[in-house]
Amino acid sequence: MEENSCLSSMKFFSDQYLSYADILLPHEARARIEVSVLNLLRILNSPDPAISDLSLINRKRSNSCINPGILTDVSYIFLSTSFTKSSLTNAKTAKAFVRVWKVMEICFQILLQEKRVTQRELFYKLLCDSPEYFSSQIEVNRSVQDVVALLRCSRYSLGIMASSRGLVAGRLFIHEPDKEAVDCSACGSSGFAISGDLNLLDNTIMRSDARYIIVVEKHAIFHRLVEDRVFNHIPCVFITAKGYPDIATRFFLHRMSTTFPDLPILALVDWNPAGLAILCTFKFGSVGMGLEAYRYACNVKWIGLRGDDLNLIPEESLVPLKPKDSQIAKSLLSSKILQENYRDELSMMIETGKRAEIEALYCHGYDYLGKYIATKIVQGKYI
Repeated sequence: MEENSCLSSMKFFSDQYLSYADILLPHEARARIEVSVLNLLRILNSPDPAISDLSLINRKRSNSCINPGILTDVSYIFLSTSFTKSSLTNAKTAKAFVRVWKVMEICFQILLQEKRVTQRELFYKLLCDSPEYFSSQIEVNRSVQDVVALLRCSRYSLGIMASSRGLVAGRLFIHEPDKEAVDCSACGSSGFAISGDLNLLDNTIMRSDARYIIVVEKHAIFHRLVEDRVFNHIPCVFITAKGYPDIATRFFLHRMSTTFPDLPILALVDWNPAGLAILCTFKFGSVGMGLEAYRYACNVKWIGLRGDDLNLIPEESLVPLKPKDSQIAKSLLSSKILQENYRDELSMMIETGKRAEIEALYCHGYDYLGKYIATKIVQGKYI
C-alpha cells in the first residue's frame, strides 16, 4: 500500500506539472528511495531492459519560471517540468548516472541510522567507498541535487544537513528545544551562530520586540553594527550569511518572516552586481538551489548601498568593476524576475563602470553606518 501511494505521488521517470522538493519524514524518504530502486529492478527484469537514461529535472536557467507574487508580497523562482537525461551509454554522463545511485544508497543508510551529515561529510564517505566515481566536492553536490530532482524531496529529508555560516544578533530571544533561551543582544559582536539543523530551527521558539530585520551582506559590517549596538537605537535584528546565503540562513530568515510577518526585511549590500545577486538570492531564491529554489524566498527590500548614495562616497573610494562583476551583471539582466528599479541600478553600475563597498561610508566616521541606516528608514528609502 505504501509503495502504491509513493508511486502515485512520485511518478518516477514521467512528467510532472510542477517541480518542487517535498519535506518528508525519514520513513517517507526511505520509501521514495525504495520505490526508485523497485522501478529500476522492474526495468532490469523486463523482456527488453532499457536503463540507459535517467530522467531528471533540468536545473538550468532556461527551465526556470517565476511566481510574480500576485497573491502575496513574495515573488520567487521555481523550476518547471523540462527534463534532462543522464545516460549510462554516454561517456560524459555514465558516471553521473552511477553517482545518483551511490548517493541514494548512502542516504538510505543515514536515514536508517537516524543520523544527519553535511555534504562535506558525505563527500569523504563517498570518497572512501567509491573513489572511482567521486573525486571532488562539486561532484557530490551535483549528485545530491540529482537525487533531490529524482526523489522530489529536500536534502534535509535525505539526512543531509546544511552547513551554516549564518549569524544573528540584536533584539531577538531564541529558545531551541532542550536548551536555555538565548538573548541575541547579549552575544557580543560575534553574534549567535545559526544552526544547520533545519528541524531544530523549525522548532525554535522566537520572541522579539524589533521593528525591522536587517540582512547584512558582509561579516565585517555585521560585526561593526553589532559592536556599536545599533539595535539599541534602531530596534532591529541583524542577520548575515557572510556572503552568498546558505540554506540554513535562508531558512532562518524565512522562519523569522513567518513568525514576525509585520517586520520589514531590509538588505544592506555592496553597490555592485555581486551585492545585488546576494540580495536577489534572499528575495527570490536561485536556480542553483534546484527544486528547493523557491521554498525560502522572502520579501526583502533594498536599503543600500544604492546609486543615490554615491554622493556620500568620495570619488577615490569608487573602484572599477571586475570582469567577474560583468559576468554577474549579464546573468542578472537576463533574469525575468529582476524588477525595473533593480535593473536601473545595475545599468548605472555598468554605465559608470564603478562599484562601491559599504566600507566607503567610513569616510564619515566608523559610527556612521547606524546613522545611515536610520536616515534611510526614516525617509522610507528602500525598494
